[in-house]
Amino acid sequence: MSDVSKSKDERPHDNQSTDRLPENRMPVIRVPARPADQNPGGSMFGGWIMSNVDIAGSIPALARVRGPVVTRAVDSFEFKKPVFVGDLVSCYADIISEGRTSMKVKVEVYAERMREGEMFCVKVTEAILTYVAIDENRRPIMLPVV
Repeated sequence: MSDVSKSKDERPHDNQSTDRLPENRMPVIRVPARPADQNPGGSMFGGWIMSNVDIAGSIPALARVRGPVVTRAVDSFEFKKPVFVGDLVSCYADIISEGRTSMKVKVEVYAERMREGEMFCVKVTEAILTYVAIDENRRPIMLPVV
């Protein structure tokens, strides 16, 4: 049986996770999972997670360029475990490589969840996205020298 089809009562093993939030790092965004974004299977709609990953990935890209960027590609995206209503979702993002006009950003997503009065953490998603720096005419521009 897949994680998506399990009811809340069938998820007791999640609290045995050895995942932890990354130490000495701040998430770029934290978002509570709400009922409005739940799919019929009982977990969060994948598009909701993808949207938050794209927002999270754009933050270090925007800071690097100090100007506008666009998402050029989603190079990889893996839903490792489901996210449920009530989870606190934390997205961590880092630039992992740069080209002339673009950069790749790795985004890791963790869910903090409460179960039987105990808080635990689960790594739920990993993705790599490519962002391109653009000018006012939406044309690619060189990344600024650092």
